[in-house]
Order: sequence, then structure tokens, then C-alpha cells
Amino acid sequence: MRILIANDDGYLAPGLAALVKACEGLGDIDVVAPESNASGTSNALTLHRPLNLFTAAAGEQRGFRVVNGTPSDCVHVALTGLLDRKPDLVLSGINNGANMGDDTLYSGTVAAAMEGYLFGVPAIAFSQAEKGWAELDAAARVARDIVDRALAAVRERPGPWLLNVNIPNRADAATLPRVITRLGRRHASEPVIRQINPRGEAIYWIGPAGSAREAGEGTDFFAVSQGRVSITPLQVDLTDHASLPLWHQALVAS
Repeated sequence: MRILIANDDGYLAPGLAALVKACEGLGDIDVVAPESNASGTSNALTLHRPLNLFTAAAGEQRGFRVVNGTPSDCVHVALTGLLDRKPDLVLSGINNGANMGDDTLYSGTVAAAMEGYLFGVPAIAFSQAEKGWAELDAAARVARDIVDRALAAVRERPGPWLLNVNIPNRADAATLPRVITRLGRRHASEPVIRQINPRGEAIYWIGPAGSAREAGEGTDFFAVSQGRVSITPLQVDLTDHASLPLWHQALVAS
């Protein structure tokens, strides 16, 4: 078994080290992660400059390969030029904070897993529901058990699939119920924050994410709020299939 692990918080993030440690004994593990925090970069690939890569030489990151790019860059480089064979599974995380609902469109954590999925490799993105790394060891135990079960699924269902997992920051996370969920929806983001830099120029910070808008039973938001581990199967097809006849009639039919 060969597992590729990436993240979006950067190669020094505690969540990455915890996920790597949790997967020890499962087979060959390759870690390819961003040099710095790349949260919110979605599926961006770096196309207008070359990428550099180095191998961390010390600490618990020793042996991690590090790319000065995005999470998608890391997995893309690994799958198209770095690894000598395709991995059996791509993992991403454990992220510092939730990736639920609309977050998945912006998340570098989900994007890293999705890049593996796009290359035909089963993939899982792991996130903790709250920032701060509280009870990270418990989240890592959840991740290990899900990976164990997922590897069995790989043997039974050979084709690619993509899962998004959000884990409450609780010491008993490993014993919490797990539910299969759909994505909820957030309200629009808060307004940008305008400041003035030392040169007297206006600068803008992206505002906080909006609160949950669609968070009813069955959604990832609801599951986590009820103290459950949310597992959401994802797909890449953004086509609005239901509206195809409408648009055909409006724009194509004579």
C-alpha cells in the first residue's frame, strides 16, 4: 500500500504530522506539502513561475518533501513527476478548522484531496471543526480508523472517490457517532476589512466566512453541531443537470 499525504496549512503544521503518525504501519507514506500556509487557495495551480522542492532534514517533518506552491501543486507534482508509481490513496489534512458547506469550494485541504481524485486516486480530506488544534490526537485516531476502513473500500470499489471528513475537537472524538452527510450552505461572507498601511494607502482583508444558512438535519453543519463526525462524499461535476432543458429552450431551440 502506498499513501500520499498533503495539506494546506504548510509542512510544519501539527495536523499534518498527526495524520502522518496516525498512518504509520499502513505501508509506504509519501508526504508532499506546501512550504507555507496556503489556506483558501482552492484548486489553484502555479502556472507562471517554476516550483522549487526541498526535503525537510530535521524534526518530526524529516523526510517530508516541501513545495513552494499550493496544495494542488503538491499533489500534482507528486503524481506527475515525483513518485515512481501512483499511490493507492491520497490524504489531506488534518486541517486547522472546519471545511463544511461552501468552504469546500475555497479549501486548499479539500483541493489537495480533489487533485488526487482527478487523477483517478481515491482521496480523503480531514479537518477539525474548530481552529487551535485542540484534541488533535483524538482527531488523528478518528482519521486512522476511517483510513483503515477506506483501504478496505479501495479493494472492494476500485475507482476513484472523494470524501470530506470534519471531526469535532473533543477528547472522545474516536467514540463519537459518524454520519454520512450532504454539504450545507453558508450565508455570504462578512464585508472586507479596510485599513490604511504606513504609506497611507488603503488595504483590504477578506472578511470572515458567513454563518451557516442551510444547516438542517442531514448536513455537515448539523452533524458536527450535534457532536458527530461528518463524512461527505463529494463529486466534481458542477453541471446544473435539472436546468439543462430550460436553458436549451431559452437559448438553443428556435
